[in-house]
Amino acid sequence: MSKPKHIRTLADNEAQAVARNIRVSPRKLNLVAATIRNQPASAAIAALTFSRRRIAQQVKAALESAVANAENNHQLDVDQLVVKTAEVGKSIVMKRFHARGRGRSARVEKFFSHLKIVVAERSADEGAETGGKTEEPSARRRRAASKSATEQKAA
Repeated sequence: MSKPKHIRTLADNEAQAVARNIRVSPRKLNLVAATIRNQPASAAIAALTFSRRRIAQQVKAALESAVANAENNHQLDVDQLVVKTAEVGKSIVMKRFHARGRGRSARVEKFFSHLKIVVAERSADEGAETGGKTEEPSARRRRAASKSATEQKAA
């Protein structure tokens, strides 16, 4: 007997990697994760390679793991991968103390974080004209209205 098969929560064109108990606070990790969200996977790896933040190398390892999962487990095209989400969550907190003057102590909290990266394969026609970014209909209307207004002024 074995466990029942786990139902896949991601779409067919997505893959993920999870890094748990990373020794950095969630606020600091979220700053690095924000730099790679909605980026092509190759650009995100390049940005993390040259980032000066200490935690960037562990985020890069998690991203490379997600790309490898997409390629090997789900047969997705590596060149078409985009970082769909990079979620940061809280983990354990180690509580320590720091000796202070007059026999007192101060509490020191050492935070840990979780990181979940989901990469998705974008189709060739989807990212061709907008560079992979989707545009809301209201923004399209505003752009079209301003374009027609400038054409009327030029005429």
